[in-house]
Amino acid sequence: MLRSRSRYGVLLALLGPVFAAVLSASAADIPQRSGIDAKYKWRLGDMYSSDADWQKTYDFLAANYERLGQYKGHLNQPADLLACLQLSDSLGLISDNLYVYANLKLDEDNRESKYQEMSDKIGALNSKVSAATSYVEPEILTLTSEQIEGMLSATPALGLYRHYLENLNRTRAHILSDTEENLLASAAPVLGAPSKIFGMIDEADITFGTVKDATGQEVALTKGKYQELVESPNREVRRAANQQYNKTYLKHINGLGASLSSSVKKDYFLAKTRKYPTCLDHSLYANNVPTSVFHNLISAVRANLAPLHKWASIRKRILGVDTLYTYDLWANLLPGTSKTYTYDEAKQVVLKGLAPMGKEYLANFEKGLNSGWIDVYETQGKGSGAYNWGTYSSHPYILLNYNGTVDHVFTLAHEMGHAMHAFYTNRTEPYVYSGHPLFTAEVASTCNEAVLMKYLLATTKDKKEQLDLLIRYIEQIMGTFYTQVMFSEFELAIHDRVEKGEALSVDFFRKTYRQIYQDYWGPELVIDSINDLGGMRISHFYRQYYVYQYATCYAAAQTISQKIMEDGKKYLPVYQQFLKTGYSKYAVDILKDAGVDMTTPEPVNRTIKTFGDLVDQVEKLLNEKN
Repeated sequence: MLRSRSRYGVLLALLGPVFAAVLSASAADIPQRSGIDAKYKWRLGDMYSSDADWQKTYDFLAANYERLGQYKGHLNQPADLLACLQLSDSLGLISDNLYVYANLKLDEDNRESKYQEMSDKIGALNSKVSAATSYVEPEILTLTSEQIEGMLSATPALGLYRHYLENLNRTRAHILSDTEENLLASAAPVLGAPSKIFGMIDEADITFGTVKDATGQEVALTKGKYQELVESPNREVRRAANQQYNKTYLKHINGLGASLSSSVKKDYFLAKTRKYPTCLDHSLYANNVPTSVFHNLISAVRANLAPLHKWASIRKRILGVDTLYTYDLWANLLPGTSKTYTYDEAKQVVLKGLAPMGKEYLANFEKGLNSGWIDVYETQGKGSGAYNWGTYSSHPYILLNYNGTVDHVFTLAHEMGHAMHAFYTNRTEPYVYSGHPLFTAEVASTCNEAVLMKYLLATTKDKKEQLDLLIRYIEQIMGTFYTQVMFSEFELAIHDRVEKGEALSVDFFRKTYRQIYQDYWGPELVIDSINDLGGMRISHFYRQYYVYQYATCYAAAQTISQKIMEDGKKYLPVYQQFLKTGYSKYAVDILKDAGVDMTTPEPVNRTIKTFGDLVDQVEKLLNEKN
């Protein structure tokens, strides 16, 4: 309840490429949930035996959360401080379970009004629970550092909370008075307005009209359909979809520009109010990440763009085009070459591929595959995409919409990586330190993908399949690493602009985004007049300095996967300790313990080298074909 981590457990979704695609069959082709075998469904009964059991627990929380207020004004007493933190943890776990269960049930079929109501109901109650604990951290910070240390020394049981209290004490200079904190809290709906306005434009107001598909049929253009169309081998289909998509955003450009400007100014207001020198300092301070990590990431990539420029040239060569446009960047380079897998085949491929992770890991992994952790197939009304969720006292839960493609085999490995991270951490850490900051949260999942990819590349004998896998690996690095660094550089530019007292505008956003986009992809890419709108239509920019962590996680995972492959016997115990650690240490230190120092450019440079080697391998295979 009081930890600086995601509440309600940890939900981690698979990061896709620049455009998140939800490619579904027509509604008529999607089965009802009742038509799916129970072995392919998650077991939410492991959390609550029935909805009535959930309601009973809800009633208990509703009747008891106000007990949290009994310690107000008494937190200078060690026994009361300990009792308050323990009660907060126990009620927090109940709150997590109620929230996660209701929303997992809702995602089984989002049309079910019963679970819509349960989700809203626990969301409203949790707001009251949060309000009941709002006094705790400000009151703790009225104590001096010496008083806190004295209480820790006098009360051994408080030692469990040492890191929590020391981390809270670290933020002392940035905590305001009770009156000011309450004022900021009451302003939350206003401060959240830019993101909400963007969401309303992007999800409610925008309609993209229709375009022609490869058969010449008029189809409704949606975000999901757009991704399908720009992957088409038919270049005219790609071009038409891209033009229609961006022209639609162009009609809303002033509203989008105003909402993003307001969001950046909100970030600056909060940074200055909390006495941080910059928005970047404010954002990274929560997890004690040095700003040098962010700057090293951008500098290292900027200094090594040649492999990316070479990939642009090779993509142009494979497509056989004279000019490479932005709508060519997602075209499927080898249509029809990928294998398909039944779900049971996918499980076996993943288990074989992850053999380097060790027997213990694989045993727990396989148990998870067969113990009601996973909801496998798309059904009518089911939540889209893929994610891992769960709570401290539950086993992990994974939502899939498995379709048999090799991409979904990797999705299974990815989400099970998240699940195993949670599984090990929750068996080792106390509740107060459960969960993972985003700075480490994508490491285990991406590490699984890297190890699986290495297995598939090593075992395939077919050159077309090898080429397909190499291209997938390259594009994975493109989406999860290079694109996120490019986005981060854009974020830095627009925040710097405001911090210098200069104005933001639609023209500045477009010009800045275009220049960075061009620099990254190099001279082979032609960005036409309406393909510089990305900076104003990406929701991640409303979470300041968020996406850089995808790139750092990816770089860390590449380093870890290489260590596992090169000397697993020696390294696996180190990696196991990484998996077991949540919020009991700072994220940068957790990675250092795992042999990855993100305060240096080495992991980033290693990822860039991997990318360059993959590009060279593709070039070699293409030359062999010729």
